[in-house]
Amino acid sequence: MSLEIEKTIVLVGLMGAGKTSIGKRLAKNLNLEFRDSDREIEEKVGCSVAEIFESFGEAYFREMERETIRHLLLDLPPHVLATGGGAFMDEQTRNLIKENALSVWLRAALDVLVDRVSRNDSRPLLAQGNQKQVLERLIGVRYPIYAEADLVVDSDSGPHYKVVEQIIWKL
Repeated sequence: MSLEIEKTIVLVGLMGAGKTSIGKRLAKNLNLEFRDSDREIEEKVGCSVAEIFESFGEAYFREMERETIRHLLLDLPPHVLATGGGAFMDEQTRNLIKENALSVWLRAALDVLVDRVSRNDSRPLLAQGNQKQVLERLIGVRYPIYAEADLVVDSDSGPHYKVVEQIIWKL
C-alpha cells in the first residue's frame, strides 16, 4: 500500500474496540511506527495504568496522558497512535488531536465490547461494577464525543484485517 501519510493517525474508542491490535496491523500496512499512549505512560511512570489510577488517581493519569499525547503528536514523525478510551474525552487532548492528527473512531457494539474486555482484567474503569453496565454507561457518555473524530469505522466481531482495510479505504 503506497499511501502518503502526512499526519499521525490517532485511534480513539472504548476499551475493547481494538485500538491496539488494529493499530499494530494498520501501522504495518502503512509502513509506519505504532505507538500506544497507555504503554508510553506506563514506561514513563514505571507502573501499570491500573496502578497509576489506584495510587495517583484519574486526574493525575489524564494529565500524564495529555502530556504524553502532546509529545507523540508534536515531536515524532507521523505514526499510528492507539489512545486510551478516555483520552479523546478530555477537551484539551481532543483539541490537540484535532489540530495535529487524523482521528479514527473505532466504533463497536456493546456485545462486542463486553466479549472483548471479559478477556482482560486490567481495566480500572471496569473494576467499578458489572462490566456490561459500565460499558453501557460509557457508551452513552462517550459515543457522542467520539463521533467528533475525523473518520468512523465499525469494529465488529469479524477479523481485524477487515477493519484495517476499511480504515485504509477511508484514508
